[in-house]
Amino acid sequence: MKIHIEGGTLIDPTAGAERQADVFIADGKIAAIGAAPAGFEATKHIAAQGLYVAPGLVDLSARLREPGYEHKATLESETAAALAGGVTSLVCPPDTDPVLDEPGLVEMLKFRALNLDRVHVYPLGALTVGLKGQTITEMVALTEAGCVGFSQADAVIVDTQVLLRALQYASTYGYTTWLRPKDAYLGKNGVAASGPVASRMGLAGVPVAAETIALHTIFELMRVTGARVHVSHLSSAAGVALVREAKAEGLSVSCDVSANHVHLIDVDIGYFDSQFRLDPPLRTQRDRDAIRAGLADGTIDAICSNHTPVDDDEKLLPFDEATPGATGLELLLSLTVKWADEANVPLAKAMSRVTVSPAAVSNLPAGRIEVGAAADLCIFDRNAHWRVEPRVLKSQGHNTPFLGYELPARVRATVVAGRVAFEQA
Repeated sequence: MKIHIEGGTLIDPTAGAERQADVFIADGKIAAIGAAPAGFEATKHIAAQGLYVAPGLVDLSARLREPGYEHKATLESETAAALAGGVTSLVCPPDTDPVLDEPGLVEMLKFRALNLDRVHVYPLGALTVGLKGQTITEMVALTEAGCVGFSQADAVIVDTQVLLRALQYASTYGYTTWLRPKDAYLGKNGVAASGPVASRMGLAGVPVAAETIALHTIFELMRVTGARVHVSHLSSAAGVALVREAKAEGLSVSCDVSANHVHLIDVDIGYFDSQFRLDPPLRTQRDRDAIRAGLADGTIDAICSNHTPVDDDEKLLPFDEATPGATGLELLLSLTVKWADEANVPLAKAMSRVTVSPAAVSNLPAGRIEVGAAADLCIFDRNAHWRVEPRVLKSQGHNTPFLGYELPARVRATVVAGRVAFEQA
């Protein structure tokens, strides 16, 4: 298929620039920008006047719930949600059932995603067998099966000797290890951020030290092994400061933050609203401000959705009993634009945090608009607002703390590998 996208404002997150230019697509790649290549005859035209044309979003944390949790969501429902949100590449954690700790399981997931032919799915392999933190997985075999990195998801390796050996193994082969900075014991049963709000509500707290102590351990082991580590889901000002220092030191570290934590704070829990039951928990306004500053100055590499579909029944429980998690694939673009508007950040710079930067973190061929690059694009109306309601979400999980919010930016079309995979009138 040959596509001509006409009259749109092109966002180049690599250069941090915007310009009006036509885009021409052929054979799944961007054939030209500006003027049509010789002999080009489009089979489809997309009128993009008044719209923005950006690289397809790259989401570093999206649970698709297959295999094992199909009652919560399926590949069909969640890849449809990704397309509606302009997400063309997504990385999925290994905490499925069974855990992605064997090549066959990874190959099965890749095969299912390939047959659906919707978005690019990149699995993370389990760092330890069963995510139990005891035995290191066969990382070479898992990489050959299609894994782009290795993670414990939200599980913690208590034995630092095991973590040391896992980082040594990964470093030997140049693999990236994805780690949640989470102490195994501090805040073990916590459901909210430690502080006045949790105390007043009688909720068990998770202290900032649970994040910072884990970060100190990770960085010390990185110094010993020379490993490359991606820190997932920072939540505190102190955590951002430690990552900033580690980067200044020259450690090979990158990090992301959940879109929820870019906007929300602990006070938003209100009267025990379980939609705000998240992991990591929402922290103070000071922490949120530090996260926004870290995104602006590049300390934080990426914004992810931390998409975790949850059953309605699991949310219709008291706050401390509700299952943590929220849907986010369809909100990632809007929440990024909302941050850009509120923090007065240029749109191209903000979009880099959900395109080229996360692609670089995971070493994926995505996130760029340039001749010869894969034609993965998100076409959206920045000025269109939409209300977040269960009926408009394509994800099987309809739980999000942003229910009822009116958000900016509406996806009009999503192009994946040179074909229009999603289009909205």
